[in-house]
Amino acid sequence: MVPIGTIDVHYSSFAPILSRWTTDQESMVRRRTVHEQATTPPRDRILAAARDLFYRHGIHAVGVEAVAEQAGTSKAALYRHFASKDELVAAYVRALADEGDAEWAALTAAHAGDPHQQIEAWLGRVERLMSEDGGCAIANAAVELRAEPKHPARRIIDAYKTDKREQLVRLFAEAGYCEVERLADEVFLLFEGARINLQCCLGTSAPAARLISTLRALFASHKAAGVQRPAARRPAAKPARQARSKQNV
Repeated sequence: MVPIGTIDVHYSSFAPILSRWTTDQESMVRRRTVHEQATTPPRDRILAAARDLFYRHGIHAVGVEAVAEQAGTSKAALYRHFASKDELVAAYVRALADEGDAEWAALTAAHAGDPHQQIEAWLGRVERLMSEDGGCAIANAAVELRAEPKHPARRIIDAYKTDKREQLVRLFAEAGYCEVERLADEVFLLFEGARINLQCCLGTSAPAARLISTLRALFASHKAAGVQRPAARRPAAKPARQARSKQNV
């Protein structure tokens, strides 16, 4: 066993080195930040700062002063790019929606012509999204803006969510599921609800932990219903039987 005093001596001898290393690292981070601010356009810096602050603290809790400060610019410069905070929020939500659309397009292109593989890829994406501690940024924004139906970001959110549901309807139809409108609604509600539940109940015991297995069971039930549903009788079937009866007579 090493004497405690020896450990103290060893630590004290390395303390100045560790302190200098920490200071050097902090200085390097500051230099990198200054370089990034110098090379990144102001509008992009403002949007990046807004995205970080709005997601971590909430839209209403963050003022334009805090966004400008983190972006390394002035409040006046911020207003040159965005006429109001509402416009900044709308641009923030639009950027999130564009990213979501791009991810869906990439998923579809990666499995073109194979809707079942597209669904599997989408389930994988859902599983990754469930690991995000802060939940869905667009859903969070919708909750904060629920009392402001005329806010410009609300129209973007509504259009985005509507489009995502329609994409699910088309995908489920291509995969051969039955009652695709109802299936899309059920999947949509499960996914949205699970992400909110994850913020309320932490840990693997949260109901949201069952999301993927629940979605698979839901898909199976709609697929089974489509297979087991009896085919409709053709109107011409009865006359055909009567004709055969006459021939037999």
